Amino acid sequence: MHLKHLDWPFFEGGHRALAAELDSWCAAHLDHGHGNDVDAECKRLVKLLGGAGWLRHAIAGVALGGAAEVIDTRAICLLRETLARYNGLADFAFAMQGLGSGAISLAGTIAQREQYLPRVARGEALAAFALSEPEAGSDVAAMQCAAVEDGDSYVLNGEKTWISNGGIADFYVVFARTGEQPGSRGISAFIVDADLPGFEIAERIEVIAPHPLARLKFTNCRVAKSQMVGAPSEGFKVAMRTLDVFRTSVAAASLGFARRALQEGLQQAHGRKMFGATLGDLPLTQAKLADMACTVDSSALLVYRAAWQRDQGQNVTREAAMAKLMATEGAQRVIDAAVQMFGGRGVQSGEMVESLYREIRALRIYEGASEVQQLIIGRDLLKNG
Repeated sequence: MHLKHLDWPFFEGGHRALAAELDSWCAAHLDHGHGNDVDAECKRLVKLLGGAGWLRHAIAGVALGGAAEVIDTRAICLLRETLARYNGLADFAFAMQGLGSGAISLAGTIAQREQYLPRVARGEALAAFALSEPEAGSDVAAMQCAAVEDGDSYVLNGEKTWISNGGIADFYVVFARTGEQPGSRGISAFIVDADLPGFEIAERIEVIAPHPLARLKFTNCRVAKSQMVGAPSEGFKVAMRTLDVFRTSVAAASLGFARRALQEGLQQAHGRKMFGATLGDLPLTQAKLADMACTVDSSALLVYRAAWQRDQGQNVTREAAMAKLMATEGAQRVIDAAVQMFGGRGVQSGEMVESLYREIRALRIYEGASEVQQLIIGRDLLKNG
């Protein structure tokens, strides 16, 4: 398919080539099904993506196996958009390699980067980002998981929940309260290997779009000081910097889901016979398709504006929030419209639009719910006009 949006001035030649190459690769290697063993399929996809070289874009540092010295936000977004258009779990697998190791790319020591990032890029180690807690999701300052300094180590106690890749990750970047200052200013980040004593998977969590997800528990889990990412009490900054990189890519994944829903809707409109014509001949269908197309393009403009600005070194707090809010909410509407066009088939298990309907819902919540994005945008407008 011709990806017309790649002609926009947000992109450089390398981005256009990357997107076209990935589109061809996805067509040859991915479909939208993933069977019953989601853990095994996710591991397989990570190895597949790593072996094909796509995970190189999820880390920073050429010498460590990365595609560039710094993470290219536009490349990340194009990769997630394209993967999501073909297979939601493949997008998830790619995204978690980036998000799970992002803190190490941004703030890790040389030793940490050398130990973890090459394996992430090759698909040999699965990464996870452990921030949320039962009582601390959007309100990170309410975090209770604590790390107490003890000699050359920190001792972790507490829980994390809704952790993507929980149960299959080889290491977790865990954020815990070290107490140097109150609220979010007293949080630090640590790399916790999955086999560390005192760490356990307390519960596996099932969700409507199957993904590896778990609640983690730390009981006197001793983590070496050398495993701290960044300085003490700078964990919140590390987390926000990581999310700033990948929040726009959540919008890009939503855009990929929406593009696939529009594509499915168009095929249905052309092929479905109705009232002596086709579904697409009906004015109501044409109006619905027009709304879907406008939503897709407006979301794409916001996504790639934010990605381009970040790659220019600009602060994109407001722009990334706008992109995530509009792309995730818009994708929900586009996909719902596609389901409606399919009628009964739209809610039949195994149909692409049914899968998309389940896939999109979580994106309106994770990495900052839509309501949080509204607060970010409103506060920034009041502060900066």
